Amino acid sequence: MELDKMEENEWRYHGEGNKSLVLSHVQLSRVLRLLKYPAEDSENPPQTVEQAFRQIQNIVDFSSNVMSSLLGEKFIHSGEVVKLPLEFVRQLSIKVQNQRPAWRCDKVMDIYSGCALCLPNLTSPTLHQPTHTPPLCIEIKPKCGFLPSSKHVSKDIKTKVCRFCMHQHYKVANGKWKRRSLYCPLDLFSGNRQRMHFAIKHLIEEPQNNFKIFKGGQCIYSSKEGSDDSLDLNSLLHHLRPYFLYGNNRINSHMTSKAVLNDFIQVLVNALLSGGGGDGGGVTDSRGEGRSFCEASLFNRERIRHGSQGLPSDSVLFRILQTQMLDSLDIEGLYPLYRRVEQHLQDFPKERTRLQIDGPYDEDFLEKLQKCPTEDDGSVEYDVAKVHQYRVAMTAKDCSIMVALVPSSEEEEDDEGQRRLRDFLSSRPPAFSYSVSILDLDPKPFESIPRQLRLDQKIVSCYLRTGGALPKGSLPPLPGLFAAPERDDCMLLFHPV
Repeated sequence: MELDKMEENEWRYHGEGNKSLVLSHVQLSRVLRLLKYPAEDSENPPQTVEQAFRQIQNIVDFSSNVMSSLLGEKFIHSGEVVKLPLEFVRQLSIKVQNQRPAWRCDKVMDIYSGCALCLPNLTSPTLHQPTHTPPLCIEIKPKCGFLPSSKHVSKDIKTKVCRFCMHQHYKVANGKWKRRSLYCPLDLFSGNRQRMHFAIKHLIEEPQNNFKIFKGGQCIYSSKEGSDDSLDLNSLLHHLRPYFLYGNNRINSHMTSKAVLNDFIQVLVNALLSGGGGDGGGVTDSRGEGRSFCEASLFNRERIRHGSQGLPSDSVLFRILQTQMLDSLDIEGLYPLYRRVEQHLQDFPKERTRLQIDGPYDEDFLEKLQKCPTEDDGSVEYDVAKVHQYRVAMTAKDCSIMVALVPSSEEEEDDEGQRRLRDFLSSRPPAFSYSVSILDLDPKPFESIPRQLRLDQKIVSCYLRTGGALPKGSLPPLPGLFAAPERDDCMLLFHPV
C-alpha cells in the first residue's frame, strides 16, 4: 500500500471492539485498526500523536516479543504501525459512521494522530489461488479454560463452576444478553472430541461475542449484543452446504442439515487440535481431572467413551491454556501483590520505568515473568513478576482464534505449513487448506486490576444469590440444532496428501 495515496473508497467498515475500530481493504487482504476514545473527547484528543504511536507500538511489541514466545510464532501476526494522511482518516470516519452499531457510538475513531495498526485480513486469507468457492473463516473467543485451585480463592463455587458460566448469569441478569449461552470453555479446552463438538454446537446456537463465521471476508453469522433477534440458521446452512457436498450422510445428493453442521464442527475440531503438522499425539496436560469439568456444563461426563485425551502440545488450544494458567494465584491472591507494587510506586515513582510497568514489552519483560520465584520472598520484583504474569494470562483469556478454511481440489499441491482436512471414507472428499491464528493480544493495563477484582466479586455474588437460576424475563435456550444424537465417530480426519 502506498500510504500517501490512500483512497477511502478502497476501505470498508469491518468491525470494532471496546478500544479500536477495524477497516478492511476491498481488494488487498489487509486491515487497518484505529484507536477509539470517548465521544466527549472528540474535540480534544486525550493523547498526543507520539502517545498514540507508542500505544500502538506497545501492542505490536507485546504481541511479537511476549505473546509470540508463549503462544508460538506460527499463530501470531503482529502487524506494524503505520502513519496515515489525516484527511484520509477523517473521510473514513465520516464514511463508516452510519455502519457502526449504535451501542458502540459512545466512542469515536481517532482522527487526530493518523496512527494505525496494519495487519493481514485473516477473514479473507490468501492460502491458495482464488477458487470459485470463497474461503470460510471462523472466529472463536474461547475465554478461560480452567478452574482455579489457588488457596486464595475465598468462594468454593469458583473451584466448581467456571468463570464464563457464572459470567453468563451476571450478563443476563444485567440485560446485556437476553438468553445465556450453554457453551462452556472447559469442554472446548478438554481435548476430548465429544466435549469439543458439544461446546462448538452451543457456540453456534448462541454465538454472542464468542463466535462468528465469515465467508469471503464478509460476516455471515454472528449475534448482536442486547438483541433478541433469532439467528437465521437456515441462511447459515445455505452458506455451508456447498462446502460439504461429499459427506457420508447424503440423501439423493442432498445432505441433511444435521450432517452439514456435524461435518462443519468436525472440521473445526480437527483444525483446533492440529499443530500445523497433522493430527498430533494427545498429551495429558497438568490439570487434575477435577479441574477439567465445570458443574454448570450440560455435558454428561458419562457420555465420554474414550476418556479425556488431553490437548496435543503443539495445538493452539494447548498453548493458549498454558498461557492462561500463568494466573496461578487468581485475582484474589494477586490483588494484595498489586497493592504492594502500587504502594512501592507511590514511594518511588521513578521505579515505574525499571519495573517495566508500562513496557517496553521486550525480552527483559518476558524474562521477568518467566523467571519469577515460586515462593513469595517479599521483594517488589516478585510482586511485579506475578502482576506481569496475571496481565499476560488475562490477554490469553481474552484472545480470539481465527480458523481459515480454503476449499482446494485434490490436484492442488499443499503449501508448506498447510494441511488438508479430509473425509477419507468418502469417494470424493472435501479438502481444505487451513490456517490457525490468534488475534486480540493487547497488553492489559496495570491499573485495570482493581476493576478485575470488583467484577469477579460481582459475578460470584450474583451466581451465589440466584443459586445458578436465571432471572425472570430471560429467554429460554433455543431449541437444539441437533435433534438426534450426535454421530458416534469423527469422520473428518487429517490425512497426509
